[in-house]
Amino acid sequence: MKKIFFFLFLFSSVQLAFSKPVNIAIPTITNGPHDTVPYVIDEDEMSDFNDSLISFPASDLYCDFDTVNTHYPKFDISILKNTSRNILLCDESSCGYVHPFQGKITSTFGPRKRRFHYGVDIDLETGDCVAAAFDGRVRIAKKSKSYGNVVVIRHANGLETYYAHLSKLNVEIGQQVYAGEVIGLGGNTGHSHGSHLHFEVRYMGQPVNPAELISFEEHKLKSDTLTLSSKTFDYVAEAKKAAVRTSAKGKGSKGAKGTAVAKATKGVHVVKQGDTLSSIAHKYGTTTKALCAKNGIKPTSTLHLGQKLKV
Repeated sequence: MKKIFFFLFLFSSVQLAFSKPVNIAIPTITNGPHDTVPYVIDEDEMSDFNDSLISFPASDLYCDFDTVNTHYPKFDISILKNTSRNILLCDESSCGYVHPFQGKITSTFGPRKRRFHYGVDIDLETGDCVAAAFDGRVRIAKKSKSYGNVVVIRHANGLETYYAHLSKLNVEIGQQVYAGEVIGLGGNTGHSHGSHLHFEVRYMGQPVNPAELISFEEHKLKSDTLTLSSKTFDYVAEAKKAAVRTSAKGKGSKGAKGTAVAKATKGVHVVKQGDTLSSIAHKYGTTTKALCAKNGIKPTSTLHLGQKLKV
């Protein structure tokens, strides 16, 4: 009897279970393939992704962060005709401006006797600390023939600052630096006559007179903003003229040297294999008699290889 009651209870429970409505989740169908497990980019991966795109300053202006070539290709200044660009030098989020070294100016931006000087020379002693002028990232930190030990820092506003002739480099390529941070020690390396700091400011490869934005007497910025226009680069025409003069002078010196050598050797003939008095006289448009008289020899005299004769 108990067994019959148990089977009747079990049958009624199963029937009741199947009589209840069952809610089945129907997946939403979308066009195209989709992942069964959604992929979420973690913070580290997102950081790496962003760094690969915008890790270098002014990435909206420069297409790369060249760590090999000291100078970046110069932009076409003609695009500034009848227009200007305002460059914000410092803001509240930066460390501001710090003078690289508070020394006397020994050479300004502009033409020199044989070439154009694209920076400002600041007097210092070898071993003096040189500081970064603005916040930025080190693009170049190496030794070159002309600059000697040089550091180039790119800044977020598109400017680059150069620090040359250093005796020691204190930073590495790719390093983030802040205004006032010591990037190297003053020196006399490269094409330099006496210890000094050669300081340059460039915008997309084009040199800018540092005095346009910095007061070297007061060791501070003239303004928080630098306005670039075609007038900023008026010096380019003058620099090209200086280059032409330098080239012409070099050729002239070479020509003058050649002429001097010619004059020095024109009056002397060095006897070579096969030379005779008559052949030498004919070569210089003179006579054997005159040649002998000038050298105190006889027409029958024997010539020796290497012997020098006045002609």
